[in-house]
Amino acid sequence: MADKKEKLHRGILYYPRIYRMIITQDIKSKMHYRADFFISILGMLATNIAGFVAFWLIFQSFPSISGWSYYEMIFMYAFSLLALTPAQIFFDNNWTLRFYVLSGDFVKYCFRPLNLFFYFISEVIDLKGIGQLAFGSIMLVYAWAHLGLAVNVQMILLLIAALFSASLIMIAMMTIASATCFWIINSGIVMVFLFRFKDYAKYPMTIFNPGFQFVFTFLIPIGFISYYPSLFFLRTAELSVLSWLSPVVAVLFFLLAYKIWMRGATKYSGTGS
Repeated sequence: MADKKEKLHRGILYYPRIYRMIITQDIKSKMHYRADFFISILGMLATNIAGFVAFWLIFQSFPSISGWSYYEMIFMYAFSLLALTPAQIFFDNNWTLRFYVLSGDFVKYCFRPLNLFFYFISEVIDLKGIGQLAFGSIMLVYAWAHLGLAVNVQMILLLIAALFSASLIMIAMMTIASATCFWIINSGIVMVFLFRFKDYAKYPMTIFNPGFQFVFTFLIPIGFISYYPSLFFLRTAELSVLSWLSPVVAVLFFLLAYKIWMRGATKYSGTGS
């Protein structure tokens, strides 16, 4: 019993310690090129500002979209940006997976005493996502204030939980898309295809026809990135069972994505590719 407790304790501390060491080295290497670091952050900020300006211009012609006001839409826009940020910062290495698999370099990850998924994902941290985090936070506060939403411990905890669930959905989508490279040669098309769908996450599901609502809920679940969680803050009267199930869907979807990724990685190492 003592040995089991000791192994569990060592396991709990082992991966966070390894992760900290890997990330520290990655950040140090990036700091050697500080100009590139700051330019990338400013570039991300500029991209998000441009997206917001386009959003603002739309509302200069239309007072609302399908009954959703300007500030409600800004809330969802900011929420979707914040939900995307963890995938941008901590899981960006998914974009390079296909190159490692095609070149054969992925095999180096198969001979380390670490979880394959953990080792590969933790190797890179994309700091330009900090710009997106800052912009999304400012926009969320901006919309929150104009909507007159309450500011208390309960609302803050609900926001954190909702963002965590939404982030898991986005991470799972990109993880599944990247894992297709273990079976599909031109998997970059899949990555780009699914990543572009994130732009629809900033809009309420009610603006789409029933067919797209079904797709965006049960097949490509972008509705869980912003719309269903946002109902807790914007339209409590319209809360559905899907909103309450968002955390469960997020966890299950992430576990499915992890299983698919690991299945592909195991297949790769097993074939000696």
